[in-house]
Amino acid sequence: MKRNITLSAEENIIQSARKRAMNENTTLNAEFRRWLEKYALRSQNAQDFLALMDRFAYVNAGRNFSRDEMNER
Repeated sequence: MKRNITLSAEENIIQSARKRAMNENTTLNAEFRRWLEKYALRSQNAQDFLALMDRFAYVNAGRNFSRDEMNER
């Protein structure tokens, strides 16, 4: 279920954002929804990353590599 929220911002910022959205063939509402979804998921993504790093904590190369060695291709 979608719900409405109310935001406030300076009029000139709103107008600039609407122009940009129009130039990008979208709407300010669609862009805000996209941002809100990313914002809401950001902490979950960080938690997922940390859990992944914990799963690979056992990996040990056996020594430290020099900068040149790490940059070899």
